[in-house]
Amino acid sequence: MVDQPSTERTADDMVAEADTGARNPVNWQGTLIIGTCIAWSLFQLYIASRIPGMLAQATGLSIFANIVAQARFVHLAFALALATMAFPLTKSAPRDRIPAYDWALLVLGVSACLYLVVFRFEIASRPGLWSTTDITMSAIGMICLMIAVYRSLGLPLVIIACIFVAFAFFGGYSEWARNITNYGGSSLSKALGHYWMQTEGVFGVALGVSTAMIFLFVLFGALLDRAGGGNWFIQVAIALLGALRGGPAKASVLSSMMTGMISGSSIANTVTTGTFTIPLMKRIGFPAEKAGAVEVASSTNGQLTPPVMGAAAFLMVEYVNIPYIDVVKHAFLPAVISYIALLYIVHLESLKMGLKGLDKPGRRIGVLMIMILFLSGFILLGVLTFLMIGLRTLLEPIMGNSIYAAVALVAVLYLVLLKISASFPEIKEDKDTDAPPTAPRLTPTLIGGLYFAIPIFILVWNLMVRTDTLDRLSPALSAFWATFFMIIIALTHRPIKAAFRGHDVGSEARAGWADFVQGLILGARNMIGIGVATGAAGIIVGTISLTGAHQVIGTVIEVISGGNLMVLLILVAVLSLILGMGLPTTANYIVVSSLMAPVIISVGAQVGLVVPLIAVHMFVFYFGILADDTPPVGLAAYAAAAISRGDPIKTGLQGFGYDIRTALLPFLFIFNTDLLLIDVSFGHAIFVFFISLLAMLLFAAATQGYFIAKSRIWESVVLLFIAFMLFRPGFFLDMVEEPYVSASGGAAIELMSQEPNGADIRVMIEGPDFDTGQMRPTTVVIPAVAGDGETALSDQGLTVMEEDGRLLLDEPFPGTPLFDQLGTEYDYYGDNPVVISAVEVENERIAKEWFFIPALLLLAGVVMIQRPRATQPAF
Repeated sequence: MVDQPSTERTADDMVAEADTGARNPVNWQGTLIIGTCIAWSLFQLYIASRIPGMLAQATGLSIFANIVAQARFVHLAFALALATMAFPLTKSAPRDRIPAYDWALLVLGVSACLYLVVFRFEIASRPGLWSTTDITMSAIGMICLMIAVYRSLGLPLVIIACIFVAFAFFGGYSEWARNITNYGGSSLSKALGHYWMQTEGVFGVALGVSTAMIFLFVLFGALLDRAGGGNWFIQVAIALLGALRGGPAKASVLSSMMTGMISGSSIANTVTTGTFTIPLMKRIGFPAEKAGAVEVASSTNGQLTPPVMGAAAFLMVEYVNIPYIDVVKHAFLPAVISYIALLYIVHLESLKMGLKGLDKPGRRIGVLMIMILFLSGFILLGVLTFLMIGLRTLLEPIMGNSIYAAVALVAVLYLVLLKISASFPEIKEDKDTDAPPTAPRLTPTLIGGLYFAIPIFILVWNLMVRTDTLDRLSPALSAFWATFFMIIIALTHRPIKAAFRGHDVGSEARAGWADFVQGLILGARNMIGIGVATGAAGIIVGTISLTGAHQVIGTVIEVISGGNLMVLLILVAVLSLILGMGLPTTANYIVVSSLMAPVIISVGAQVGLVVPLIAVHMFVFYFGILADDTPPVGLAAYAAAAISRGDPIKTGLQGFGYDIRTALLPFLFIFNTDLLLIDVSFGHAIFVFFISLLAMLLFAAATQGYFIAKSRIWESVVLLFIAFMLFRPGFFLDMVEEPYVSASGGAAIELMSQEPNGADIRVMIEGPDFDTGQMRPTTVVIPAVAGDGETALSDQGLTVMEEDGRLLLDEPFPGTPLFDQLGTEYDYYGDNPVVISAVEVENERIAKEWFFIPALLLLAGVVMIQRPRATQPAF
């Protein structure tokens, strides 16, 4: 029998040590930590609101508005202070008090950050001419930052950052590295100034996004969880799926997806939902390791799920330079397919073990009914969205840009839902491990907490929905309004429901206030690791901008891969896994995108791989996140094992086994960008969804060795082959017909002229590398100009001259589209000229979808072969 209280304490200890800090002094020092957390949360709400501008306008004092401009320095000061107070430096350091050396580190770290605020005008007057005091404060800040990262995240990120700092100082001494990067080394003054005194290093884009957006989303999730929204997600998932075969495991997948969408941590997600779902899984027959692995795989995939994606979505906006709505669109389909496949894997595991579902009062919901509910839910959401757009359009002449009418509508909806909720009893967690586990009824559970969906709807509406007259809000402002309404819910939902029920309003109001305060505290403590991690990750980004260090990694991978595209992608995937170990989601994405994405772009172009930038960033991000369940450092697996009492290494291995389907997706959308919904119509997107889902389910069945019945080895191989045919039909079409028509010399210009406006033209370029002088190929894609191939080239800044049957290329002019890609890569004045070696345009071929027919016929054959061996119903 599971000792639930002890398990919960162990899990809480794990998440405290990993996410929020293990030190909790009981004296005035504890009060200081709490007060600092509250102050940080309130500060972030202040700078995200319009209050600074209003105060500056009303008082005429610029200080109210200036603090917003200096916010990232204050943001890091808070993170360093809380990291020093909340996380002990060593395992033997005291947990019940803050020792003297930590006070010294706190003062030094905060002073180094606020120095940039207090003396900002003096610093601005001497750009690049750093004083001794500047360099001293920079060194102190860097050291304190590294210590804070070690406290809150361990050694991995510290080691990576220190390697890059060492390269900045000593990389110029290596002739090999100098030949690759053309970097001759940096002085102490130049490097430290680059890292700390300007916005190229620690205080760069990553920390700016953490300050402006990530904190608000983390705070929103903390307030939602403290108010009871997290428990509502879990209970709805149990009510919906708990009575099915292996129901608690399926509920774990669904609830982890819902909480993971707004969570910034795989570990916190694992503990939040796993504390309830893992014991339930064990009670119906799941082994400890498999119960923990299901939760780990579910929680890890939550970081890949829009709209928040562990807050990495907002970093992608900056790094890929595309609108936020496009990031959500591209990430949507792979995340949905991955989660449905995990549900199927859990179902197959339950079939193999002969497990049943939970007992449930009232009418049981069948699989068909659940599918209808899901579809009707999407339809209802769409209808509600269109109704709100229509209502907003009707009210536009009256309310203009005012938000008062929208606030009134939301307030009425909130009160109505609270009134309905008050008519149902509160849903309690099932903690009685001696009684048979049961699933709550769906209707009272869903409706009883439906008001928790209002701030999520506000968030998604502001981020993604627009009318002809109303633009989408920025992610920061969207998060602010969603968080603001979440604060209202946290403060009021208890007393209002108590008033409707005729209960004691005062005690419920005090409980609501406690939830609000605890949400502020939890939001700040959850941000400690993220705050210092984005600062440390800025060191890596700063080193790359200072030295071009990523070229060294690219050269090494290029040599090892030997020009083989699959070897290149596998090496990048493995390195992304290694680099992502032990890092929170945001730092994880910054590190892998800064180091690995340029490798795929540059080295891939040399072997003819040209894909959209978002596909490259999604590739490395997926593998970076999978590090959370990959032994030996998979922290989410350790958190799940602490709850399940299983072996953490076995839990991690099993979790990674479940996540093989997720590891497959990045390779697929590199070669088939339809999965990212890039340049596809709505109808084609629906088609891609169903085909990809079928392929992923077949892949899951093959890896689990069970389809309709236990699969023979050859049947699993056939299922894998079918899945490949559905995922990558172009592979077989390429064997029948060439994908491109190629030409060189003057014929290349003629071929380009025959293409319609805007069609993609692949231009292969070869010439001496600017740094090494060795001949190096690359591929670029340019849009066609109908009837004029030379104009298509000149529009991109490429000037060509035909000589001896070759197209010689002149150096692109600065400011032209391809200057950054080609202008500094090649030596245009050496003995060997830079030439356009070939031009390729897409060949007119049969549709690749014709290969789905033999795949589906093969699938029908496997079904007929396995059907007589089936010993139990499929569902």
